[in-house]
Amino acid sequence: MRAPLRWVLWDVKDTLLKVRASVGEQYCKESERVGLSLSPAEVEAAFLQAYRHHSKKYPNYGVAQGLDGQTWWMAVVRVTFSQCGVQDPALLNTMAHNLYHNFSNAENWEVFPDSNKTLERCSSLGLKLGVVSNFDSRLEGILRVCGLLSHFSFVITSEQACVAKPSPAIFKQALQKCGVPAASVAHVGDHYVKDYIASRYVGINGFLLDRHHKHDQTDVPREHRLSSLEELLAKLQQHME
Repeated sequence: MRAPLRWVLWDVKDTLLKVRASVGEQYCKESERVGLSLSPAEVEAAFLQAYRHHSKKYPNYGVAQGLDGQTWWMAVVRVTFSQCGVQDPALLNTMAHNLYHNFSNAENWEVFPDSNKTLERCSSLGLKLGVVSNFDSRLEGILRVCGLLSHFSFVITSEQACVAKPSPAIFKQALQKCGVPAASVAHVGDHYVKDYIASRYVGINGFLLDRHHKHDQTDVPREHRLSSLEELLAKLQQHME
């Protein structure tokens, strides 16, 4: 007999909301404020290189090495602009500080049109909602200014949890908060490994959101796939019957 569904856990970035403009564009907008003129394409490429390097050297915002999200992100910004020829330490620090705080503002994020409605419908079915996200400590504030925070009973970030998806440990922390067996919990996210595979590994009912039809993995059955959040309710109701 199938366990009745009680909770839905959510990824956030690229599931419920997305960055409104490219990193290159947003970084260049900040650089213009201090009198610099840089190429968004060049800045984007430098950012991706800096981000990958720091993610490999200091995974999960470097929390295991004594760093935190703000320190980690400001270092990524400084390296990004350094690679684009900016060498003034004061300028680098100013832009790094401003950008870290800018990404806490609602105007830099776009909530997907189906997000609020789906969260409301989940709650109307009697389901409780939580967040499990590979994000830093700004996430709760971002959800608040984007009008999403009130939907959730708890928010777990990888910085706070000191462990990141796809580790089973972060999902086990979420299950402790839910207080029900994994079979009574669903998880919705857009990443094949970090969201779908990882949640199903611990027994959670994982759903893979594929808004742009980029996932072609043959081991994800149709009933676990979503091309939009509007498809979720019917699939959750099947687990509640």
